[in-house]
Amino acid sequence: MSPRSANSTASAAPVESRPVRVDSNAVETIDLGRVEVIRVLDEKGRVVDASVEPDLPDAELLRIYRGMVRSRRFDQRMLAMQRQGEMGTFAPGLGQEATQIGQVYPMRPSDWYSPSYRSIGAQVWRGWTMEQLLLLWAGYFEGFAIPEVANELPFSIVIGSHVPVATGVAMGIKVRKDDAVVVTNFGDGASSQGVVAEAFNFAAVYKAPIVFIVESNGWAISTPLEKQSGNTVLAARGVGFGIPAVRVDGNDVLGMIAACSRAIDHARGGGGPYLVEAVTYRMSLHTTADDPKVYRKDDEVKAWEGKCPILRFESYLKSRELLDDDAIAQINEEIEAEVIAARDRFRELAVARPEEIFDFVYEQLPEELREQKAEYLERLKRKGVQ
Repeated sequence: MSPRSANSTASAAPVESRPVRVDSNAVETIDLGRVEVIRVLDEKGRVVDASVEPDLPDAELLRIYRGMVRSRRFDQRMLAMQRQGEMGTFAPGLGQEATQIGQVYPMRPSDWYSPSYRSIGAQVWRGWTMEQLLLLWAGYFEGFAIPEVANELPFSIVIGSHVPVATGVAMGIKVRKDDAVVVTNFGDGASSQGVVAEAFNFAAVYKAPIVFIVESNGWAISTPLEKQSGNTVLAARGVGFGIPAVRVDGNDVLGMIAACSRAIDHARGGGGPYLVEAVTYRMSLHTTADDPKVYRKDDEVKAWEGKCPILRFESYLKSRELLDDDAIAQINEEIEAEVIAARDRFRELAVARPEEIFDFVYEQLPEELREQKAEYLERLKRKGVQ
């Protein structure tokens, strides 16, 4: 999981220095230095920087590929189910499969993951069953139960609100001297929220063992990155807070694994927080209640189709003779069968129990609510619901 060389020769992108006025007669310049950029695979799947290429066994490379395919096929199935009325509103992750799998691959089960709402593929990798996530997004409270196989925090719909909570968990880990780290992700829009800045500052001051992943996917709902951030190199924000930071091609799964392995090792080793900016693109909807055609051009989306993270990784695996077209077709068929089986299990579990709205507020139901419950159930019976 560790990069082959700790001393990366990856390219670096200059970060513009910005003047800061200190009085009416002087201007001081703050040099933010240079932000390192990590990229292992180019858009054709060719290795462009072997010095940071993760040294992974063939079986692990194929497992990563299957995880990315599973993320996409599950996402596509959820969208179809939502359009058919079986699923509630959710946030598709199409095009961000490398970002998703790459950020959680280096984690241990004992590490804590605090995801945003666009992390379905990463959650499946971490141990969530697909049927449980279907229950969650269909509105069944059973779906929110944290799986026992990993340390997870529930995601939050409120933009960026989970990031300071994740920092608090990291501080708890530090106080208890546990050998664990926290990984938390959020979008470029959330990176401009005040609570995220507060989390950065607190983590930096107290050396919290946390890795911040900003998924810079181009759009904060309908607001493009350049209209919500004066500096579009979001990794530079880490530098400003005294947090080591790196920028990575978020559509390059090996680059993501290299960057996140470094960040996690840094946090686990007592170095404090680390910021990884994953430059990617949201190919689909912000949520299923959104229509991106209203605010972005088809040419922009078309350009990013050529940067598809799955096709890129397929080309790399083909070059290593680990995949061919027949194997790709077989893997897709097997993953689709897994997704369909999960959908069928979800349908068996998704039984509405409207009477439960009375069951989780009071230990002893007051007489008034007992009467209301009886009346409510009688009405449901008359309507044929029960």
